[in-house]
Amino acid sequence: MSSAPAIPNLHGKATVGLPVEKAFRFFTDSFGSWWPADYHIGEAAMADAILEPHVGGRWYERGVDGTECDWGRVLAWEPPSRLVVTWQINGQWQFDADPAHSSEIEVRFTADGPEETIVEIEHRHLDRLVAGQAIHDMIGQGGGWSAIAEAFAKVAEAGK
Repeated sequence: MSSAPAIPNLHGKATVGLPVEKAFRFFTDSFGSWWPADYHIGEAAMADAILEPHVGGRWYERGVDGTECDWGRVLAWEPPSRLVVTWQINGQWQFDADPAHSSEIEVRFTADGPEETIVEIEHRHLDRLVAGQAIHDMIGQGGGWSAIAEAFAKVAEAGK
């Protein structure tokens, strides 16, 4: 019998007016164009957010001063339907290099007709993070992962 996680999973969902292949490609190839610039952990302002397109790839930010700050690693790369990355940012909003302290974010892309895609985000295993409840509570404010998914959809549709 499985028990519920100590810290509940976070979820987000949005619909984007793009075919599934284009939605996945825009989400991953243009990550820095739609990720909110205020959501960074580096000391410098964020210039870009990068998601390397392969299992084992880095997920990180690059500051305006050229410094880089890791966020996690790619665990699953299954275009155009699924992506899983580790979230290695602790409750003090710092990168934690220990993979045992990482949560996971799964992003699923499901066609909803030829020109529309449902994007669903699940952030799980928050109990593995150091001070994971703080991360849960902060992400839950301001719309959480649904706000991120909706920001993606807005930028992606404007750029089509």
